[in-house]
Amino acid sequence: MAIEKKFVQEGYVKASMNEFFLKQLSRAGYGGMEINRTPMGTQITIFAEKPGMVIGKAGKVIRKLTRDIDRLYDLDNPQIDAQEVRKPELNAQMMASRLASSIERGWYFRKAGHNTMRAIMASGALGCEIVMSGKLTGSRSRVEKMVNGYIKHAGKPVDEIVDKGFATAVRKLGTLGCSVKIIPPDAVLPDAFKLRDVVEEPEVKAEESVTEGEVKEAGIAELVEAEATGQVAEAEEVAEAEIVEKAAEVEKPVEAATETVEAAEKSEDVTTVDGENRREHNGTWQHKHEGYTYWHPMARVHKEA
Repeated sequence: MAIEKKFVQEGYVKASMNEFFLKQLSRAGYGGMEINRTPMGTQITIFAEKPGMVIGKAGKVIRKLTRDIDRLYDLDNPQIDAQEVRKPELNAQMMASRLASSIERGWYFRKAGHNTMRAIMASGALGCEIVMSGKLTGSRSRVEKMVNGYIKHAGKPVDEIVDKGFATAVRKLGTLGCSVKIIPPDAVLPDAFKLRDVVEEPEVKAEESVTEGEVKEAGIAELVEAEATGQVAEAEEVAEAEIVEKAAEVEKPVEAATETVEAAEKSEDVTTVDGENRREHNGTWQHKHEGYTYWHPMARVHKEA
């Protein structure tokens, strides 16, 4: 099979299968399906408002659907899984089915369409478009369109972002087609942008700006004025007086220590024997003779020169 024919066949199978599920699971709130082909087989995920009705009692309904799919379509080991839709108002297929059901029950088409659109936009959708076509009010067919919010009509975003749903309503005058398109709230639009807050810096005026040279000139002018008034000389005299006071404070402890030593020497009895000064200090005889300027024990052995 050529690659083109393969793509056409896969698209036909998917569309036919979607119609089959829509007819079989209309009471369960059918909301679309996804097909994933894996090495283990074909995984079919069905989204429904009531997944319990898709599964059935003890899995009776889902097994019957699996057998029918395997018989009608040439699929490799089909496996069906049912998942619940948390917000039916954001599912286009469910809202299209609800709109068609409302019209079949006798609601006026414009009232049913506006109610459906309000429910969709209240759920946080970015945009919604509802198109109803057929014999709406008389014997002639016409089209009624309702748009709210932001909606895409062409390009790649239509296939990736916009959710589409279609359902039919059968009335006495004829069959009405109900098409619904929804852009979900978490969709990232290709043309979306956000303005960034720019903090404006204060402008510095040229007249008020002060250069480094002007600062130096101002400092020199202040020094000249201080010398003229004698403030600089007075400041130098005060600094010299402080230095002299600090030096005097340092010399006072030294003088006090010297006076203390001299007083201690005077308090002890000093005798002179053979030209040597001797004294008894703390029970030890000490002497001080020529060549030495300090007291030392007499038992000390002196080295001969």
